[in-house]
Amino acid sequence: MTTKFATVGLLIAALFISGCNETLEDISPTSEKANKPLPAKVVQTLKAKGMSTTSPIMIRIFKEEAVLEVWKQKDNGRYDLAATYDICKWSGRLGPKFVEGDRQAPEGFYTVRPYQMNPRSSYHLSFNIGFPNNYDRAHGRTGQHLMVHGACSSAGCYSMTDKQVEEIYAFARDAFKGGQEAFQIQAFPFRMTAGNMARYKDDPNYEFWTMLKEGYDHFELTKVPPKVDVCGKRYVFNAMPEAGKTFNPVAACPPMSRSATLEAAYQSYLKTYQSAFDAALNKKSDKAPSPSIKGYQEALLVSDWSRRRARGERVTREPPTLDQPQVLVAESKPAPKPAEAPATVAVVPTPADNARAEGAIAEATGTVQPETAVAEKPGLRSRLLGMFGG
Repeated sequence: MTTKFATVGLLIAALFISGCNETLEDISPTSEKANKPLPAKVVQTLKAKGMSTTSPIMIRIFKEEAVLEVWKQKDNGRYDLAATYDICKWSGRLGPKFVEGDRQAPEGFYTVRPYQMNPRSSYHLSFNIGFPNNYDRAHGRTGQHLMVHGACSSAGCYSMTDKQVEEIYAFARDAFKGGQEAFQIQAFPFRMTAGNMARYKDDPNYEFWTMLKEGYDHFELTKVPPKVDVCGKRYVFNAMPEAGKTFNPVAACPPMSRSATLEAAYQSYLKTYQSAFDAALNKKSDKAPSPSIKGYQEALLVSDWSRRRARGERVTREPPTLDQPQVLVAESKPAPKPAEAPATVAVVPTPADNARAEGAIAEATGTVQPETAVAEKPGLRSRLLGMFGG
C-alpha cells in the first residue's frame, strides 16, 4: 500500500512540474468552440487593413505589459497589427525558461505548426508554442507543454480567457486553412525600446535580451517575421550561410551574409537607438534602485496585478510600475463620519526605531552591506512579498 501511494505521489509531482499539464477532453476534435468564426467586427477590421481571414499570421507576446498581439499579412506582403489581447495570466518573472518545473513562461522565437493546435484541450483551447526550440536545446533547457491556452490559469504558459483564446485560435486555424505551414511566436520580456533596455541594463538577462532585440528590430524595420536560425548557441536573424555551409545550433557560426538593404537600414537604426539609449541612461537618478532591483520589484507588482485581475478584481488596464504602483481602481465612497478626537499623545521615536528606519532605507537603496542587512533586519525580498503579496 505504501508503494502504491508513493507511486501516485510521484505521478502527481511529475504533472505539477510539466508545464500546464495538458490533457485531452473527451469531446469531438471538431468541437463547436474550435470552429467558431472570427467575430464580424474583427473580419471588418481585417478587410479595412487589406487582410483576408486566411492570410498568414504572427504572434508577439510582451510579459511586462501582459499583452499578446496578433499580426496578419496584408495584400502588399507586409504585416500589420490585427488584434491585441490582455494576457489573463503568465507565470514566473521576467526572463527565459531554464528547466522543467521552474514555472517560467518562455522567452524567445518559436514556431507553431498545425499538429501543435489542440481543439480538445482541457484549457478550453490551446496550441503548444514549441518549447524547447533549437536555442533552448543548445543551452540544455528543459520543459514541455508550454502553451497559449484558455482557462486563465498558468504554470509556465501564457493564459488567456476562454473568449480570447477562441479568437486567437481562429486566427491560427484560418491561416493554416489559407496555406500557411507554420507561424512564428515572438515572446519578449517587455517592449524593447531604448528606455526599457536602459532600465534593465544591469539585469542578469540583459545579454540574452539584447540578442532577442535584434530579431525584434528586424521585424520593426521590415514588418515581416524574421528568418530565425541558431548557430554558436545564439539566435541569428535574416542570415544566409555561405554556399555549402549550414547553421548548427552548437557549432560556430559559418560565414554568412544578409540583404545589403536590410543591413544598411539596421545599422542606421542602431545609431538612432544608441543615442536614445544613452539619453535614457543619463536620466536615471543616482538614488534610484538599480535596474536589477527595480526589475524584481516591478515583477512582483505585475505578478500581484495579474493575480488580482485573474480573481476578477477591478484593476488598472495597464500593469503597474514603481512610479505608478496603484493596482486597484479607486471607487468613490462617502467619507466616514469624523470620530471624536482622542487625547493628544506625543510619540517620540526611540534610537532603536531610528536605527531600524535608517537601515531599511539604506538596504532599499543599496547603501548597506548585505551581511549587515541580513543580520539586523528582514531581507528585501521578504518585505517586498509582504507589501505586494506572493
